[in-house]
Amino acid sequence: MMRSFLLGCILVLLVAGVATAVLGGGDITFSVSGAGNVLFSHENHAGSRKIGCKECHYKVFINRANHKTTTMAEMQTGRSCGTCHNGKRAFSVADPASCGKCHH
Repeated sequence: MMRSFLLGCILVLLVAGVATAVLGGGDITFSVSGAGNVLFSHENHAGSRKIGCKECHYKVFINRANHKTTTMAEMQTGRSCGTCHNGKRAFSVADPASCGKCHH
C-alpha cells in the first residue's frame, strides 16, 4: 500500500516536471539598428506551435555562437526567418503590416 502511494507520488512529480519544463534556448534578442530589436521566443515557436527543434537546427539556424546576420531582403528570398515566414506557413516578412510582430 505504502509502496503504491510512493510510486504514485513519483509519477505525479515526473509528469508535473515534464508539463512545466522550459524549452531549451529560451528567448533570444537580436539587436537590429534602425528597425527595433527582435525577440525570438523558443517557447512560442517550439512550444505553442509545436515546431520540432530539427526543423530549424541545424538547417536554417546554426547556433548562437555561429549566428550569421541576415538582411530583410535575404529573408524575403527564404533565408533565416523567411524560411517559414513566407506568407504560406506563417505571416510574411515581406508584409509591412507585420513589422511590429517581430521588431519592438
